[in-house]
Amino acid sequence: MSLPPLVEPGPPLSPDAALRGARNIALPAMGEVGQRRLRAARVLVIGAGGLGSPVLQFLAGAGVGVIGIVDFDVVDATNLQRQVIHRTADVGELKTVSAARAIRDLDPTIETIQFPVELTAENALELIGGFDLVADGSDNFATRYLASDAAAMLHTPYVWGSVLRMDGQVTVFWEGAPDGRSLDYRDLHPIPPAPDDVLSCSVGGVLGSVCGMIGSAMATEIIKLITGVGEPLLGRVQNLDALSGTWRTFELRRAPDREPVAALADYLAFCGVPEVPAELEIDHIDPARELIDVREPYERFGDRLAGDRSIPLGLLLNDPTLAGPGPVLLYCATGIRSARAAAVLRDVGIDALSLRGGIEGLRAVA
Repeated sequence: MSLPPLVEPGPPLSPDAALRGARNIALPAMGEVGQRRLRAARVLVIGAGGLGSPVLQFLAGAGVGVIGIVDFDVVDATNLQRQVIHRTADVGELKTVSAARAIRDLDPTIETIQFPVELTAENALELIGGFDLVADGSDNFATRYLASDAAAMLHTPYVWGSVLRMDGQVTVFWEGAPDGRSLDYRDLHPIPPAPDDVLSCSVGGVLGSVCGMIGSAMATEIIKLITGVGEPLLGRVQNLDALSGTWRTFELRRAPDREPVAALADYLAFCGVPEVPAELEIDHIDPARELIDVREPYERFGDRLAGDRSIPLGLLLNDPTLAGPGPVLLYCATGIRSARAAAVLRDVGIDALSLRGGIEGLRAVA
């Protein structure tokens, strides 16, 4: 079922804009009016990473007039395998800066608005409220629930995708959709998974080209919504199994007793992310403490601290004495697993602390 175009056409195209959009304009369903809608559109992209990269690139190539970029992270060498909007020379630079420069290089007439901040309950409504549509390429459940809830409260279309290993998902949510098909992220995931059940890309791995496939699908849905062309994935979720080369589609409907989102919440608490006691963490390397990496061995390639010892979390929880008498400083990718291990070790009398933010935290302040 098609939907009305989200954006009214802008003014007549300049000769340069018409030339750049010539292949879009040649599409019978799109035409010159469709290209003017794209030029008049304002799209906010959350995350300039694996999914955000292809979304940003294809929106810029399509001629979307204003693109907002929300990301507080910096480019890391491990990102380049999938976050292809960035280059080697961009390592250490804010992703918003690197992505905006790449967009300008592609089309200097596009306006980019950088938001080098974390999306929070305090700023989400203001950020999303300034755009026609939001695309969520974030990599954690707390941000997804927050972005979806804010978009739902504003009745802003929300295009969502996710990837892990060699699988991906993509769909469209829209509270208050013109045809009455109100849906949001909570209709797909009413209850968040336990934090220990969630694999990050750094732990589980991800094939970079799968990010490209899902991100391209997200960009296509955005273009369809803006122009009113085709049938958007509202009420349908597409699943990609790249290993078998298959796409499956299943329908999504809202439960009859489901109440719309009325307010934002504490999303870390909602997702069960534990609040680590301050006395368990430090934010620097203490040379007086032995370093212990609690990650799995395959996570240590090219991304470890010098002079450390490897004891995977499962082994350490099963036998805390493996850490020795202490003092020790435990670390992992983000600080969540190491904080859990530190609490267990301290309970049995071992002087243990956790590195706040883990390896990713150290990179962010480097």
